[in-house]
Amino acid sequence: MYSKLFITLFATACCMFGTSLGGIVTVLFKKTNNVILSTIMGIAGGLMLSVVTFDLIPEAISLSDFKTTLVGIVIGVVFITIVDIMLPQSNFIKKHGKGIKIALLLAVGLAAHNFPEGLAIGSGFKGSATLGFEIAFVITLHDIPEGAAVAAPLLNSRLSRGKIVLFTALTAIPTAIGAYVGAVIGEISNSLISICLGFASGTMLYIVCGELIPESKENYKGVFSTISIILGFIIGYLFISTM
Repeated sequence: MYSKLFITLFATACCMFGTSLGGIVTVLFKKTNNVILSTIMGIAGGLMLSVVTFDLIPEAISLSDFKTTLVGIVIGVVFITIVDIMLPQSNFIKKHGKGIKIALLLAVGLAAHNFPEGLAIGSGFKGSATLGFEIAFVITLHDIPEGAAVAAPLLNSRLSRGKIVLFTALTAIPTAIGAYVGAVIGEISNSLISICLGFASGTMLYIVCGELIPESKENYKGVFSTISIILGFIIGYLFISTM
């Protein structure tokens, strides 16, 4: 079993890699490629949906029972819904202009999402090492377009490219807190692990259904975005079946 320090550092590194890669791609190409973003979001959404369906929820049920897992899912959905409602809406962003202010607002939202992502990785490792690595993998992929979303408006500011990438990487800090909390809770009892995994499932389902899939379709309205989602789901299933 991996230590809490390893789980915390590993989760943080994965999230930082994903957000940083999104920032690097953005500053290198300067102009966001909607087709690429749509593909990444679609595949990430399909992967996350696959992991939740075939691994996360079944593992939670096996550790406790269906009802306990369902409680965790409901708590996760309620939590992430409240966070989403509290995040600045598009009209608020337009009112305060573009550039660094938008980036800061997006970073706050990204940081809020990264805590439950860290919690998912931490509790996942306490379920099994395989599950922990699987969740970390799909979350890393999911963080690439989020990093790009934060970095894009910063291109209109006076910050250097290096500082833009650093700024996006720092939004991964809440992941470390979430991973540590998940690892600590996971050592108490199987029922708590089950609730944490259910919580992670609820938050991931919300992100997939409320953000990744709609954003993938919005960035590219052709059938390719739909194929990317299905492809991600199939890749996730094949990945899980071979572990």
